[in-house]
Amino acid sequence: MAEAEFDRAKAKTFTQLMVRHLEGAAVSIMIEVGRRVGLFEAMATLGAVTSAEVAEKTGLSERYVREWLAAMVCGGIVEYAATERTYRLPREHAAGLTGASSRNLTGMAEMFPLMNRVIPDVAEAFRTGRGVPYSAYQPDFTGLMDRRSRPRYDELLFSAYLAKPEGLVPRLDAGIRVADVGCGTGYCIAQMARRFPKSTFVGYDISSEGIREARAAAHGLANASFVVQDITRLETPAPFELITAFDAIHDQADPAGVLRRVCAALSPGGTFLMLDVWASSELADNVGVPMAPYLYTMSTMHCMSVSLAGGGPGLGTAWGHQVATRMLHEAGFTDVKLFERVDPANSLYVARRAEAS
Repeated sequence: MAEAEFDRAKAKTFTQLMVRHLEGAAVSIMIEVGRRVGLFEAMATLGAVTSAEVAEKTGLSERYVREWLAAMVCGGIVEYAATERTYRLPREHAAGLTGASSRNLTGMAEMFPLMNRVIPDVAEAFRTGRGVPYSAYQPDFTGLMDRRSRPRYDELLFSAYLAKPEGLVPRLDAGIRVADVGCGTGYCIAQMARRFPKSTFVGYDISSEGIREARAAAHGLANASFVVQDITRLETPAPFELITAFDAIHDQADPAGVLRRVCAALSPGGTFLMLDVWASSELADNVGVPMAPYLYTMSTMHCMSVSLAGGGPGLGTAWGHQVATRMLHEAGFTDVKLFERVDPANSLYVARRAEAS
């Protein structure tokens, strides 16, 4: 069969695409540098200023500031007036680069240095298939995820996530037993314990460092406790009426086992609230979806690799609602409801254990 003629137009289009990808990667590096040294926060309070004025405001080297500003101008983030040689961060751009709300996207760029650190380990995992252990990402990963997630929980934990299951908030007000699996530093547990003093809360996580931070943060909350625990071996003296998992299932070494233990630890009619990444299980459905390349990259560099390192299936970040729903049913839940995109990145699964017969 004759070789197809080389399509020069197609090659040119692809080259242009590659250039855009490389530009984006370069800008991401500069975004992370700017975040670390406070340049976005400083410029958000200024109008049109020179590089010297930015340097004076921040106490940074003018030469470095000027070169960083050049990258930001060429990346379309900062505006430049050539005649006056002044730089300006528009309010509309600052809204996505500063502050403690979930609109601040710089936390996503914060992931790249950590992921770059484990490139040699992940490259070796490509050859062996054995994955990269969770310990390789510590001590940075737990704190990084905590910083990224808190604004979202501050805004949506009560108004969106806990509000979806009908009647759940009144039950929490009245007092029920609640567990959070994969609780990390326990931020959600502490928030719920303060909001619902009549309910009792237990946070479980395999990270002893995360549990140590959780106990310190929840100091003084008599209705909150934390346990270092592999959830696949979870045993509880009394069942829970609610168990939550916030972005904690897809990277487990034994996600099916975790879901079975969660179901078994619930009282009859109890509720499992699972927040996880919005995606389809079918690659074709995710093509063209904003941030889909980011999801698959984070999956390769962390979520899938950590699961494989523990002998797990490596579901990956984009395991998707089809697989998630099927696994919940297989774990023993009889009623599974999916609320898609309860925030821009996540869907909410509300699963119930069957009532006693």
